Amino acid sequence: MSADTPRRIALLRHAKADWPQVPDHERPLADRGRMDAPAAGRKLADTGIPFDLALCSTATRTRETWKLAVQELPERPRTVYEERLYEASLGDLLALLNETPDEVGDLLIIGHNPGMHALADALAGRAEGDTLRRMSGGGFPTAAFAVVGFSGSWKSVEHGVGTLLDYWAPHD
Repeated sequence: MSADTPRRIALLRHAKADWPQVPDHERPLADRGRMDAPAAGRKLADTGIPFDLALCSTATRTRETWKLAVQELPERPRTVYEERLYEASLGDLLALLNETPDEVGDLLIIGHNPGMHALADALAGRAEGDTLRRMSGGGFPTAAFAVVGFSGSWKSVEHGVGTLLDYWAPHD
């Protein structure tokens, strides 16, 4: 795969989490989250993107979201549980993208806010249709995802490099 290959990044925020008396990293999904995660998976499947790699935060709620969402995809991508996605800043997320091997064409990240929204905003120099208005207007609720496309090497990913191709949120 050459460095100028068109690529896509899907940024999925974990589904709705519960608030039991456990450390934040260990918070499980709430009932609504267990319903929304498969719906997000179905909508991701509808995009037709054949993800080569999924990077998932190690937090319980992101792992549970991914476990439910991936069952809806036609093929399970290779999955890496990445500790740095938990509480990742925009800079941390850009650094992770820059480390992605160029053999990866389409990448899915399952993470947290405010990082997922900030990264989608930062990458999207352009937008198709009303995707930017919908993403900006609705925030980036739990189980929402954005898809950003760009051409070039993962090492060249920076602010404004992509086009916001899709945005979906449950309960719209």
